[in-house]
Amino acid sequence: MITHIVTDTAVMFRRCARHTLRSRDTLIISLLMPVLVMMLFTYVFGGAIDVGGPYLDYVVPGIMLLCTGFGSSITATSVSTDMTKGSIDRFRTLPMFRQAVLAGHVAEGAVRNLAAIGIAVGAALMLGYRPHAGIVGWLSALAVITLFVSAISWIAVALGLVAKNPEAAGGLTYAIMFIPYISSAFVQPATMPGWLRGFAENQPATPIVDTVRGLLDSTGSWHDATLAVCWCVGLALVGFASASVVFGRLAHR
Repeated sequence: MITHIVTDTAVMFRRCARHTLRSRDTLIISLLMPVLVMMLFTYVFGGAIDVGGPYLDYVVPGIMLLCTGFGSSITATSVSTDMTKGSIDRFRTLPMFRQAVLAGHVAEGAVRNLAAIGIAVGAALMLGYRPHAGIVGWLSALAVITLFVSAISWIAVALGLVAKNPEAAGGLTYAIMFIPYISSAFVQPATMPGWLRGFAENQPATPIVDTVRGLLDSTGSWHDATLAVCWCVGLALVGFASASVVFGRLAHR
């Protein structure tokens, strides 16, 4: 049973990956846009933002989350395209694991987002980013980012299922891309107005980016890490449950 599920998911992953590779303009934008945003913040806004140290070191973890936001739009659009073109209806007639197509989209989105993050971090290192983490810190940061990427991918799949068309699916993910801006990703929440600071400090992006930043700078805390993991797991469960419920209802039409 497990082998059957893994095999079907792998087939759907390869299908989604091929579709992404064929859309070269979309792929290039998703991989390079975070680098351009990082350079914008570092060299245009960074000189005016005081974070108590090099701004590039501060902003890189936020760019990691931003990569996931950009990537979620592609995932949601791909799922909606499958829905509107009848691909999922055809897959449901095949003797395969029913949700393999959704898991394939999640796996492809996670791999693509991690590739974008890798490119952004590589560019940051060339620009002078110098984290102090050892191998354990890097692996721990990668684990948190992977968990966050997986959670957002499931939410993107759910949004793609409920959207009326691919354009609407892309629009629904704007909130995911916008959330990191109102967090500690680019500025310290203490500099925000009181009413906005409360939101910034109590939404998922802040503990996640603080955890990644702390792991890479060797200044992390268990409190931030615990909140980050709880947020990631909670978002993953919400996304998975929502996608499963919507997909199940569609299957009985």
